[in-house]
Amino acid sequence: MNYRAIAAIYKFEMARTWRTLLQSIVSPVISTSLYFVVFGAAIGSRIANVEGVSYGTFIVPGLVMLSVLTQSIANASFGIYFPKFIGTIYELLSAPVSPLEVVIGYVGAAATKSIILGLIILGTAGLFVPLHIMHPVWMLAFLVMTAITFSLFGFIIGIWADSFEKLQAIPLLVVTPLTFLGGSFYSVNMLPSGWRTVTLLNPIVYLISGFRWSFYEISDVSIEVSVAMTAAFLLICMAIVWWIFKTGYKLKK
Repeated sequence: MNYRAIAAIYKFEMARTWRTLLQSIVSPVISTSLYFVVFGAAIGSRIANVEGVSYGTFIVPGLVMLSVLTQSIANASFGIYFPKFIGTIYELLSAPVSPLEVVIGYVGAAATKSIILGLIILGTAGLFVPLHIMHPVWMLAFLVMTAITFSLFGFIIGIWADSFEKLQAIPLLVVTPLTFLGGSFYSVNMLPSGWRTVTLLNPIVYLISGFRWSFYEISDVSIEVSVAMTAAFLLICMAIVWWIFKTGYKLKK
């Protein structure tokens, strides 16, 4: 394992975050704070509680997941797409660095940024609503697993995309709507049975449900199912990344 190569890629990607601090950290935190103000204060005042938890407190895990998902994809997809765009990807592929080391460097940096952002947003949420995390270890485990999984997903998108429009198409048109419809701002149990069945086809439901369980021990599906679905998505993303490097898909002209 070439740890020096991994560290070089990791440090380069992390340095880009500090150069774009306003876009990478400040902007998502401000946007999430506005969600707390609008949904937590305006709408929360009209909803007494959800499954025994005040509405403002209930939406915290969903908002953290929303930011972690979108930022993991954005960080990882842009991180690998930009070297493709300017042509330096071929220097990386010809260097004595294995595909595993490339993935660890890029995905590790993207996941680290998302985890840091998620923790900052969690701290910010404490300024708006009272928070109590009943299972902090599970909370961190879900946060890390989600960040790694969607960083891998973003890495795949970055390899697949051949334009900046395609780079943002799936996050904007697919992932964000699925996150909003995945129980970020409501409990799936509040839906009619037919819509609940349809909603359970959304994989984001299982991520948010498991993450919310770590806070309040309430969930739309069992914690075992949430863990299994998250792990399955992680394995699928790992398999696709392995196939990309094995076949050279979108990497070799």
